[in-house]
Amino acid sequence: MKYHYLIKDRNFWKVALRLALPVAIQNVLTSSFQLVDTMMVSRLGDVALSSVGMASQLGWFSALLTFGLCSGMSVFVSQYWGIRDLRGIRRTLGMTLISGMTVSCMFMFLALAAPEGVLHVFNRDPAVVASGCRYLTIVCFSYPAVMLTNVLSTLLRNTERVKLPMYVSMVTTLVNAAANYVLIFGAFGMPRLGIAGAAIATCISSWLGPVLLLICSFAEKNMLAGKLSDLLKFSMHDLSAFFSRAMPVMLNEGLWAAGILTLNSIYSNMGYEYYAGMTIYKTFAELAFAFYVGLGNACVIMVGKSVGQGKISRAVDDAERFSFLMPAVGLVIGGIMILLRHQLVSIFSAGESLSVLTITTALAVTVFCSAESWMRNISYVQVVGVFRSGGDTLTGMLIDLGSLWLFSIPLAFAADRLLHLPFLGVVIVAYLAEDIPKAILCLLHLKTRRWLKPVTEEGRAGLKAYRDQQ
Repeated sequence: MKYHYLIKDRNFWKVALRLALPVAIQNVLTSSFQLVDTMMVSRLGDVALSSVGMASQLGWFSALLTFGLCSGMSVFVSQYWGIRDLRGIRRTLGMTLISGMTVSCMFMFLALAAPEGVLHVFNRDPAVVASGCRYLTIVCFSYPAVMLTNVLSTLLRNTERVKLPMYVSMVTTLVNAAANYVLIFGAFGMPRLGIAGAAIATCISSWLGPVLLLICSFAEKNMLAGKLSDLLKFSMHDLSAFFSRAMPVMLNEGLWAAGILTLNSIYSNMGYEYYAGMTIYKTFAELAFAFYVGLGNACVIMVGKSVGQGKISRAVDDAERFSFLMPAVGLVIGGIMILLRHQLVSIFSAGESLSVLTITTALAVTVFCSAESWMRNISYVQVVGVFRSGGDTLTGMLIDLGSLWLFSIPLAFAADRLLHLPFLGVVIVAYLAEDIPKAILCLLHLKTRRWLKPVTEEGRAGLKAYRDQQ
């Protein structure tokens, strides 16, 4: 790869930072939802913290499937935006909203119908299950709201309206923090609701997100402002084309999420204090991940827009730039997290409500996972940023799921049940067994250029010309 392009091309930096920073800030704010919940719930003890972490897995699964839909939508929207096909964008939005509402409501009904069954996947301790059920049966009403916010924000970002979702996230994060404080601890004369209060606060702030996005969008007349009928003007051909790209991504995210839930089940059954420590790490790791999401989103927009316009050489150059940039950023942020690990974990350990085992687990996991994050970023930027924006949603799915289900999960299970490794040893095996083969396969596929699969006529003509020149 010609990495000197990364330094010389000022236009790349200008556009990438303009697109990445607002998205990164938005995702930092969105991740603050979980940070505030975890930080305040940690004051209630190990059982409460562990149960909320386990109960949150169902909402995380639902959100990942929505993310898969959004990624499928991005294939079309970013390329349509390159040729300003506004009708195509609105048709794609309509198909995504209908699909997303169906998925999120299914998860909401599952949480209401069988909360104990969901918690039993992770732990059978009666106290943990009872606490988790109280949280899950309330917080599940936020699932459709999270879906709406993610879909609407994705469309705005892919049409280069990146600041509005950021501003809305600022408001909802502040509301979430205030509602958490009032409802969990019973401030200002309100009843002390504990983890039920955390769930109610999440619902309130989650539904505020799509409401504000729509109000502001109609005020500034962006791509979300229009007739409802425009969203429904899609044909069977449009549906077929949409799901041919979106279904591999949804399947990718769904089976990957199922794999992560399987790994979480292995972790949690080693002891709820270990899982509480893992929950602490994952909470502030989400804040770091926000910067990677910002860069990944910039990659989707820039590469997808160029592919849609038929500027294939530019798309390939930008893909290679991001392929270098993401792991480099992972090294920097991972190093910072290792240096600040004691300060980060101490946010949750104030008041001595957590055990020594929970705290030491959080510290140990932080060191390893932060040091390894650069490798995880190699595959992340390829699968989510490069391959999907280029139109290839299938190969990334096969690489992603193959690494997880064929290597990571079996080896983690063996490390726990057969080798009886300590908790950190199981985590190390699970991470490396997934990320090493995935990174190698992704880089090999990047070099083949077979991920270039335009959905526009301009893109297909540009790809033919590009291949003729090679």
